[in-house]
Amino acid sequence: MEKENKNRSVSVPIEEKKDFVHEKFSAVTAKYDFLNSLLSLGIDRLWRYKTVKTLRDTQGPILDICAGTLPLSREVFRQTRLHVIALDFCFDMLRYGLSRLSRQEAKFIHCVCGDGENLPLPSQTFGGFTVAFGIRNLADLEKGFSEMYRVLRPGGKGAILEFSRPSIPVFKQIYRFYLHRILPRIGGLISGDKEAYVYLAESIQGFFSQEEVCTMLKKSGFVDVTYRPMTFGIVTLYCCKRPG
Repeated sequence: MEKENKNRSVSVPIEEKKDFVHEKFSAVTAKYDFLNSLLSLGIDRLWRYKTVKTLRDTQGPILDICAGTLPLSREVFRQTRLHVIALDFCFDMLRYGLSRLSRQEAKFIHCVCGDGENLPLPSQTFGGFTVAFGIRNLADLEKGFSEMYRVLRPGGKGAILEFSRPSIPVFKQIYRFYLHRILPRIGGLISGDKEAYVYLAESIQGFFSQEEVCTMLKKSGFVDVTYRPMTFGIVTLYCCKRPG
C-alpha cells in the first residue's frame, strides 16, 4: 500500500489543469532551465536551434508562446535579430527570464503575461510564432492552435517543439523507464517538487500522437503541416504555415 502512495498518479482534470500547471511552474522557476539541460543532457539547446532555424527567413515580429524563462525567445533573437514577443501565463517565469537578459536582448525581447488559449494580442500581427514544450500544457489544444492561427499574418510560419514518445522498440522501453522512474526522482530532488516531474512524465506519455497534432493544426487552418522526430523521437518539431 505504501508503494502505491509513493508512485501515485498526478493526473489532472481538464478544468483544474491551468491552475495546477501555473502552481508547478512557479514552484520550479529558479531550477527550470538547469533541470531542462541536465535531464536532456544538454541536447535541448540543439532542439531550440533547429526550431528557430526553420523561421530564419520569416519577417518579424515573432511570437514565442509559453515562453517560460525565455530560452527560446533568446534563441530567436540570436538567430534572427528580430523583435520577439514572449508570452506566458506564469509571471514568475517571465520575471526570472527577464532578469537574465543581456542589455541588447532586453531591447528586442518584450514580455506579455497572458493565456495561450486566449492571446491578448491583435489578429494578423506576427510573421512567425514558436512554442517549446508548451502545447502539452494547454487545456484546450485546438483552441490554442486557433489562436496561433489568428495572430499570424497570411504567409506566416509556425514552429512547435514538443516532447513525444519514441517508436523504436528497445529504446521506447528504456525511455519509458527513464521517464517514469529516473526523471521524477532527479527533478524532484533538485527542484524540491517531485510532483511537477511526475506530471511531466505523465503529460508526455498521455499526449497526442504526431499525426493527431498535425490533424488539429490542419483543422485550425494551417497548411504545409509537417513533423520531424528528433533524438530517436524524444521530441518532435512541427512546422506549419498560414495560407498567404
